[in-house]
Amino acid sequence: MDKIKKDKLIKAELRKLNKFFQNIPEDKQKIIKGLKEQAAFMYATLMELQEIMNTEGPVEMFEQGKQKMLREHPASKVYNSMIKNYSSVIKQLLELMPTEEKKAAEDELLAFIKKAK
Repeated sequence: MDKIKKDKLIKAELRKLNKFFQNIPEDKQKIIKGLKEQAAFMYATLMELQEIMNTEGPVEMFEQGKQKMLREHPASKVYNSMIKNYSSVIKQLLELMPTEEKKAAEDELLAFIKKAK
């Protein structure tokens, strides 16, 4: 993924996050600004890593001297680490949402699950 495409993806994700978290009280908006920016960056980076793994696969042939072996692709290692951090940031953001909105999101999720059964 080139830098221009990644920057566009970051900006698009940041717009989505800003819209989703627009009802968080003003005093908390300053706190979450950095979290939203980091989440947008991590999202774009995760998409970039997925692209690499889809192209090159989750494992690679590693050569060191005369030895050859399969090992986990470096992009896979970074992805696994970053997805945990991304999930943590999103969880922090969701915890800052007003209680009414959390309840509405939970109700919507439950309705979806019931409909799927």
